[in-house]
Amino acid sequence: MNKLLMTLPPLLFLALAAMFYLGMQRSNPGQLPSAFIGQIAPDLGTETLPGIAGFGPPELASGQVVLVNFWASWCPPCRAEHPTLKALSQKGIPVYGVNMMDKSDQALAFLQEDGNPFAGIIFDPKGRTRLNWGVSAPPETFILNGDGTVAYRFIGPMVGSDYEQRFLPELDKALAAE
Repeated sequence: MNKLLMTLPPLLFLALAAMFYLGMQRSNPGQLPSAFIGQIAPDLGTETLPGIAGFGPPELASGQVVLVNFWASWCPPCRAEHPTLKALSQKGIPVYGVNMMDKSDQALAFLQEDGNPFAGIIFDPKGRTRLNWGVSAPPETFILNGDGTVAYRFIGPMVGSDYEQRFLPELDKALAAE
């Protein structure tokens, strides 16, 4: 019994080291896969922010590429990516938002202060919609093909070289297939 207890820690260490090593051998270790790629976008709630239009399956399967962005007014990375969302919207790419785990008055104040790039917003104060989409924390952005299927999931703020090197090529690919 004493010999077993002495060999257990090194065996556990080796198992953990092997797991880390195998994880580092993935083709893109920085990307978290989404189970929804190639699938119809999950359901959305119906609650909206006061005075702001919502959206649903017809808008997501409108025949053109759309973006669905999960955000919150209390989220600093969401604030950092907000100018990018406005620029994409001004280029004619429909951007829809899901305001998650927020207070409606704070979300409205944020949009009033910084502008509203969203063609529609779903209000998800309890985070149920985010769970349906597999979102752990804002911001996360999904690219949807014209038929409403998920083409790509981008985790984190859409800023800097990460945005340029990972998100824009996927967006261009989806737009080219349109």
